[in-house]
Amino acid sequence: MAPLPAAKSADDIFATLEGFAGRDADWRSGRTFAYVYDPGADVEDVAKRAYMRFLTENALAPGAFPSLVRLENEVVGFALNHLNAPEGASGSFTTGGTESCLLAVKTARDYARAAKPHITRPELILPTTAHAAFHKAAHYFGLKKVLVDVDPVTFRADPAAIEAAITPNTIQIVASAVSYAYGVLDPVAEIAAIAQKHDLLFHVDGCIGGFLLPYIERITGVAKPFDFRVPGVTSMSMDWHKYGYCPKAASVVLHRSADLRRFQFFACAEYEGYAIVNPTILSAKSGGPLAAAWAVINYLGDEGYLRFVRRIHEATQKVMAGIQAIPGLQLLAPTDTNQIAFRAEGFPCFHLVAAMKAKDWLIQPQFGAAKNRDNIHLSIGQSNLEHVDAFLADLAACTAALQGTKVSDAVLAVRAAAAGLGAADMTPATLLRLLDIGGVGPGKKPSSAAEMDLILDALPPKLAEMALTDAFSRLFTPRR
Repeated sequence: MAPLPAAKSADDIFATLEGFAGRDADWRSGRTFAYVYDPGADVEDVAKRAYMRFLTENALAPGAFPSLVRLENEVVGFALNHLNAPEGASGSFTTGGTESCLLAVKTARDYARAAKPHITRPELILPTTAHAAFHKAAHYFGLKKVLVDVDPVTFRADPAAIEAAITPNTIQIVASAVSYAYGVLDPVAEIAAIAQKHDLLFHVDGCIGGFLLPYIERITGVAKPFDFRVPGVTSMSMDWHKYGYCPKAASVVLHRSADLRRFQFFACAEYEGYAIVNPTILSAKSGGPLAAAWAVINYLGDEGYLRFVRRIHEATQKVMAGIQAIPGLQLLAPTDTNQIAFRAEGFPCFHLVAAMKAKDWLIQPQFGAAKNRDNIHLSIGQSNLEHVDAFLADLAACTAALQGTKVSDAVLAVRAAAAGLGAADMTPATLLRLLDIGGVGPGKKPSSAAEMDLILDALPPKLAEMALTDAFSRLFTPRR
């Protein structure tokens, strides 16, 4: 056994940590449009104080830490009220949107086992804009994914196509409020009616937009029911750590009834140890995120959140108008919240991501070349408002400078080679061949991050998944 590192002083430890963080995204600058949600220094301070107070309390043991039971019941209750849940509705606090979505699917699977035992190969209907967390859930829990394309103009889920995809094995339908990729609200009421007609569970994923939509309805006066007001919505997810501005990891999964939520739980009495009852996927977990969420929600209150959402809405409208005014950029769809997707015309959009990064703006590339949907994604937060004019000025300058930039011959060659592939070709050998064609095989580096994104976008999804898995495997290599 090799010894662990020698002890260091606290000063040395924290100096080293600060050094590690030196290349991280400067998300407090208002120049970051993804991953982190900046509430300002005062909210951050409240969150950290609450987080650290309950850092060491263990949510595995409600008997030992009744404070965490109270905190969870109140935070889940806030979410149920926010999303107009009926009396008798229930839910759980989770570590994030992915866990919330996983639990919604696990609930549907176990409910089907009890209520529809004749279904032995359960199916989950997903619009192609449903979050990848549902793909993960199908993979983890043994469900067949039935993917349904969305409307090519509005990017909203297509109710008729969803109904046509229903089979005797279908157990659940998913819709988004809103989709992360395009920021649009699926036609929840129409899909809910279909779910009721066919006696199916229907989950509305509000992880990215569920918190904002009720406030946007108040600000604009335009009602677009998407929550438990809609009959047929049986479960929902909503993240507190996005536009509720709570620290990660903070989300909820909600069910129309406590009876339905029972299928979410895991209990084990066959283990020769302490009693195991897990409402969510994790067993032991820190009470820090829960306490921080409770603290931030109470610190900001309804008036604080309304102020934040007004800022978000104003910034979003300014950014959308600015993008539409820049020659060479095309807004894909008007957002229903604050998630914006736009394309470049006349050059590959991934080069724009790199050009803006050089000016210290963090924006997100999204794949989709096969459907002519490759694009750039923005998540607009309250801290971005003061920086919108500077952002649009740099975006316009970078767009003008990139006009005429062509897709490289290597990327075109990968696209051509991938065009004729079939299911039997989705192998590591095929991936190596295509990467070699693109000049990024073993030992070869792409000329730029944009070039690598273009090559990945040229690959069939299964091969792109293999490539990403390999890349992350190399990235996360333990230091010995």
